[in-house]
Amino acid sequence: MVGDLVAVFDGVTHPADLHNGCMHTPAWYVRRLTAQLVGAYGEAPDAALPDLLARAIEAVSDEHRGTCDLSHPGTPAATACVLRAGGDHVDYLVLCDSPLLLDVGDRTDVVKDTRFERIANLRRAASVPGTGHVERLTAAASHKWEYINQPDGYWIAAADPRAAHEAVIGSAPLRGPGHVRRAALLTDGASAAVEQFDLFGWARLLDLAATAGPAELIRRVRAAECADQHGHVRTRYKRHDDATAAVCLFEGNPG
Repeated sequence: MVGDLVAVFDGVTHPADLHNGCMHTPAWYVRRLTAQLVGAYGEAPDAALPDLLARAIEAVSDEHRGTCDLSHPGTPAATACVLRAGGDHVDYLVLCDSPLLLDVGDRTDVVKDTRFERIANLRRAASVPGTGHVERLTAAASHKWEYINQPDGYWIAAADPRAAHEAVIGSAPLRGPGHVRRAALLTDGASAAVEQFDLFGWARLLDLAATAGPAELIRRVRAAECADQHGHVRTRYKRHDDATAAVCLFEGNPG
């Protein structure tokens, strides 16, 4: 978080035996993207969120285009969920599978980019039965590359700044009827509490994160991951998915 801007990113992990044309790790990419977004925001705090993210993506690309093949579809990448509060409203941006929750009093709005989920469902439907777990995940990862940052696929922060302008964007009021009281920015490792493990609904997730804190939300996800010996985590490359959550409270704003 910097100023009125808060964001969560989730680096994309591939099986270790898949070459992606880059010498850098997803963790490196997320660190650099975060730093570049902070820099872009510092220079133009009122710029549209897609413009800020596009500038950050381009700046990170400039940092390693001389050493890495940025044209490779597996080049380091990250999902993004960004929110900025200003005056009487919040602006938001969601790119790939890191959802945003908005508590507007009588309901919890879920802002999602469903394109990755659609492609993931297509890949699962086309998976070859009878293959081993590792072989199936490796094949799925390489197949996924066909859809990255394509009009008929899904968009993610990687090397192409155009992806930022394909994000799901919007705004919501901070004052008046239906104003936002709280918000939660989640990576898919945190949203798995609802989407994979069905521990509770979106409203309860936001309540838990806002009252007990994001650490308690992630603790419950970790417990569910450990208890799930043969279920949902079998679709991952690792048992414990990276999980990040950020909570914003706007309770002081008048209704």
